[in-house]
Amino acid sequence: MMTSLPNCAPVLFLVFNRPERTRQVFEAIRAARPPQLFVAADGPRPDRGAEAEQCAAVRAIATAVDWPCELHTLFREGNLGCGRAVSEAITWFFSQVPEGIVLEDDCLPDSSFFLFTTLLLERYRTDQRVFKVAGTNPLGTWAGFEGSSYLFSSYGYSWGWASWRDRWACFDLQLAAWPRLERSPHARHYPFRRQRNQGFQATHAGLIDTWDYQWHFAISCQHGLVAVPSVNLVRNLGFEPDATHTRNRFSLYGRNAIGRLEAPYREPSFMLPDREYERYMYRLIAREARREWLSRQWYRLHRLLR
Repeated sequence: MMTSLPNCAPVLFLVFNRPERTRQVFEAIRAARPPQLFVAADGPRPDRGAEAEQCAAVRAIATAVDWPCELHTLFREGNLGCGRAVSEAITWFFSQVPEGIVLEDDCLPDSSFFLFTTLLLERYRTDQRVFKVAGTNPLGTWAGFEGSSYLFSSYGYSWGWASWRDRWACFDLQLAAWPRLERSPHARHYPFRRQRNQGFQATHAGLIDTWDYQWHFAISCQHGLVAVPSVNLVRNLGFEPDATHTRNRFSLYGRNAIGRLEAPYREPSFMLPDREYERYMYRLIAREARREWLSRQWYRLHRLLR
């Protein structure tokens, strides 16, 4: 059982062009009062006329610190795109601090998320088996083994998470190792699955401008574990038509309510992936993929009719 209540870990806040979403998440950060806040923002795209004003408004909101706090900023003048902007910002963050919390502008956390991630960063600081502490439980709730407050998985969503500098050092934006692994028997083994392998392939080919597939790949290649809370602590607000990747407004993920997890936490008895949890999670991923396909067809039909 963990009982110490340290100050909130340093927070990296990744923002871009959505003032209202940014305001909601910033209010949650303000309530947690982290002693160090890092704000990183990609630059506006030159072909979007109103985006410069939106980006300026977002930066003003995200830096309105009114509590004792070291504020650090990384504001890009030009637009780097999702993959480079986010991954380089995380690398910048971990060059300043040895461990911390990462939140994007559309990931709204419960207040208990900050204590949960801070305590687990402390608990597994020297345990190289654990690569990430996730805030999202896509199933909503999942009773941990023997009533534990969290579980371990080979896979964890990056909608509100925390990690350490030495684990992030395994990250490679270019996925240089993927072609070699794809040809090996390991690509057919767990934790590599068909849906994820397709994502790795598309990302390596440059068809998806992202960073999270590369992070999942790094964790998988190291047989890393992700600590997942027994209840969902972060809601993704970004399922909307103008989002970069999460455009399906009918997504099941977008309906996932925020829960609460009170300290002290009961640790899992075993440092092993919860395969039953993963089985249900992959079912959810498959259902979500079907809904995403149907959503794309609906939008195509809508545009055609217009």
